[in-house]
Amino acid sequence: QVQVVESGGGLVQPGGSLTLSCAASGTILRVNNMGWYRQAPGSQRELVATITVGGTTNYADSVKGRFTISRENAKNTVYLQMNNLEPEDTAVYYCNADITRNFYLRQDYWGQGTQVTVSS
Repeated sequence: QVQVVESGGGLVQPGGSLTLSCAASGTILRVNNMGWYRQAPGSQRELVATITVGGTTNYADSVKGRFTISRENAKNTVYLQMNNLEPEDTAVYYCNADITRNFYLRQDYWGQGTQVTVSS
């Protein structure tokens, strides 16, 4: 059994900051790539940022320079530091983890999502 759980969402004013956290737990041999995605009402889920085990990062153009993704491999945890938030960042944010459970089983897991609302 594997669980991926996000935390840290909430309501923030434009220009403010939030940090999201996501922890994977359970029967895990290795957590490979981790990432954050978001889905606004009426829109498709889109990539926000990803990070490899070695720390290589990738960002959507819309968040470059404002968001920072990081991870603690020993804790199977990924973070998303979001600065200078804009109303357009309002969405449900989902954590994704590519997890190897044993020699034969590797698959993607998703968290339940956490709401981020940017509004004055």
